[in-house]
Amino acid sequence: INKFRGDAEILRPGLAMLEERTGVPVLGVVPYTPVDIDDEDSLSDRLRQSTAHKPVDIAVLRLPRIANFTDFAPLERHEALGVRYVSGAAALGAPDMILLPGTKNTMDDLLWMRQNGLEAAVKRRAASGTPVLGICGGYQMLGQRLSDPDGVEHGGTMAGMGLLPCETVFAPGKVRTRVTATVQAPPFSGARVEGYEIHMGRTACGGAAPFSILADGRPDGAVQGNVCGTYLHGLFDSGELTEKLADWLLRRKGLSPASARPESHRAYQERQFDQLASAVRASLDMEAIYRAMEGFQHG
Repeated sequence: INKFRGDAEILRPGLAMLEERTGVPVLGVVPYTPVDIDDEDSLSDRLRQSTAHKPVDIAVLRLPRIANFTDFAPLERHEALGVRYVSGAAALGAPDMILLPGTKNTMDDLLWMRQNGLEAAVKRRAASGTPVLGICGGYQMLGQRLSDPDGVEHGGTMAGMGLLPCETVFAPGKVRTRVTATVQAPPFSGARVEGYEIHMGRTACGGAAPFSILADGRPDGAVQGNVCGTYLHGLFDSGELTEKLADWLLRRKGLSPASARPESHRAYQERQFDQLASAVRASLDMEAIYRAMEGFQHG
């Protein structure tokens, strides 16, 4: 894979040396191809985006153990939504919306927020009416209490942010499932979403209205005033929730909803994968690869 100049000829002497030393043929060089494929870890360049230059300012908390931040890729591509990542109270400012992402360790990241002042800053913005949405671990943080009797994460019991009437108890078993749901939260009610759950712990929200209703009739998440929480990752991928969210946030600022509708995240992803596949096919000796695959299959 050539990530430097994209010119395979520059590598030709090195390829000959590889073949000579290993006795294995080089079947091609794939040039660096600018395709937008979801990043898999917190070294992603998108997490360095600290300013937003679009009509709507959305602040995502850059937690130390942030996970599944690809949830926000569809928002980043919307022409009206500026998504920036913040890791300190001073950088939070006065956004139009705050998003708490998933995390690999809810309790430790909440403790980090508590120590650096970010928790207090989020609570002040929520009290002033700023919409807040927590996803998975971010949803768990918004509750009243987090308990970890089996030491799955941090151990012990910790007070939550107190913005939702929920309590989470961590347990060794991990929930992993794909789901479809219909959003119930008033500004976005009726939006259909497809996503997945992957989390430790169970959350109970006595008396709170659910964020959504799953296809099997079970409630998901909670809503209290301008604060929402959900376990659903990928909830913006279908595009329905993204459109309703963008229109609502624009109207809150006295702006007209965007006239252009964004391409669905799934269609966008397929287009990016097709571009990558075309670059690979054009750069490699595919016939040799197919012959090797057939030999492996019959071997």
